[in-house]
Amino acid sequence: MTEMKLSTLARTAAVAVVAAAVLAGCGKKEEAAAPAPAASEPLKVAFAYVGPVGDGGWTFAHDRARAAVQAEFGDKIVTTFVENVPESADAERVIRDMASQGNKLIFGTTFGYMEPMLKVAPDFADVKFEHATGYKTAGNMRTYDSRTYQGAYMAGVIAGAMTKTNTLGVVGSIPIPEVIRNINSFTMGAQSVNPKVKTKVVWVGEWFNPPKETEAAQSLINGGADVLMQNTDSSAVLQTAEKNGKRAFGWDSDMQAYAPKAHLGSAIINWAPYYSKAVKDALDGTWSTGSSWWGVKEGAIDMVSVADDVPADIKAKVDEIRAGLKDGSFSVWTGPIVDNTGKEQVAAGATADDGFLGGIKFYVKGVEGQVPGN
Repeated sequence: MTEMKLSTLARTAAVAVVAAAVLAGCGKKEEAAAPAPAASEPLKVAFAYVGPVGDGGWTFAHDRARAAVQAEFGDKIVTTFVENVPESADAERVIRDMASQGNKLIFGTTFGYMEPMLKVAPDFADVKFEHATGYKTAGNMRTYDSRTYQGAYMAGVIAGAMTKTNTLGVVGSIPIPEVIRNINSFTMGAQSVNPKVKTKVVWVGEWFNPPKETEAAQSLINGGADVLMQNTDSSAVLQTAEKNGKRAFGWDSDMQAYAPKAHLGSAIINWAPYYSKAVKDALDGTWSTGSSWWGVKEGAIDMVSVADDVPADIKAKVDEIRAGLKDGSFSVWTGPIVDNTGKEQVAAGATADDGFLGGIKFYVKGVEGQVPGN
């Protein structure tokens, strides 16, 4: 009787163990059948361009950088762009449409997009807005710029050595501090090797208008300028110089191929380092508002494809300036600097800060005429 009871108890225990195992097995099967976490969606990044991607200059440089960050981040991001967006109410419409389509990081790549972007930003709190060359920010909008004046100064050093008439010409776009600063820096660079240099300026009132740029360049040549620079977005100035047997520079991108005989060098902008940082910030969740202004030091500005006939000592001087800008031992805007009315703007030994540089509305000594509107 006792053995029967023990046997019964043993069988009962065995059944319980098996049942528990079955139940545990069922639980495992249910867990395995649970759906896998959904893969995170790629970050949608949009760019608004003021000109065509084929302008060979400003917009071309931005689009090359867009392609570079797309390649760098792969399937983590999806980039798109809209070209030829006017600096008008159309900009607000395009930027708003970009945000509505699910883009979480939007770049507006010209000064005239500042107010439209500032107007759209509050309506899309979860979108990060980035504005190029502007100065107004918001909680979800920051600004970025490149120190193009550093490239202009290096171009000036070459121009001052290569001019035969001691008259330089600049085709200006819109008379905002950025452009005026570049004209002045170009002139100061030239004067550092040739104090006799003077600079003439013709304004076209637009960033990209090849016919107007051509007309302005021809006017400068007719006025005696034999080396030209521009703060406009096409290669028209360089090509006009070549047709007239004069010399000129590429701007924003390497324009050597457009007019190799006229080309003295190209003051380029590489936006890729900044765009890479901005995308990484957005992906990492570390994005915050503020302002960035990058130059030679950050790999954003350079002088490239310098012509073979530029004297060796001038090439060496450009290399020295580049190195100084990179390590901080040289600054373009160190005094004494006087304007073309004789007024001291930067005292001897002093270096202008970014606040001063951001508000320049005067021509330095050697630039002819007056800044429009002043």
